[in-house]
Amino acid sequence: MRERKRKSLAARGWRIGSAKEFLGLTPAEQAFIELRLKLADGLKARRVQRKLTQVDLAKTLNSSQSRVAKMEAADPSVTLDLIVRSLMALGASNRELAQLIAGPRG
Repeated sequence: MRERKRKSLAARGWRIGSAKEFLGLTPAEQAFIELRLKLADGLKARRVQRKLTQVDLAKTLNSSQSRVAKMEAADPSVTLDLIVRSLMALGASNRELAQLIAGPRG
């Protein structure tokens, strides 16, 4: 958020905080969400790198385009298992999965 906007909101009584603070997440919940986001980002990056559309990936997975969109958005209705299996279907190795998990997001 831009500093000017932050100051404007603060002047009107708004408090700026993190999602963790707003939602009251435990460290374990925050880590789980971060894991989901990293894997979802990795899935989208791998799909784009392979020049596949969401429809193309859906066909590979015997799924739907909307499901692929939910996976890439880290939707809570999508299991981590499905995201990991999708990454593996795109050729991700165990080492690459570990790098996604260990590395910074984005």
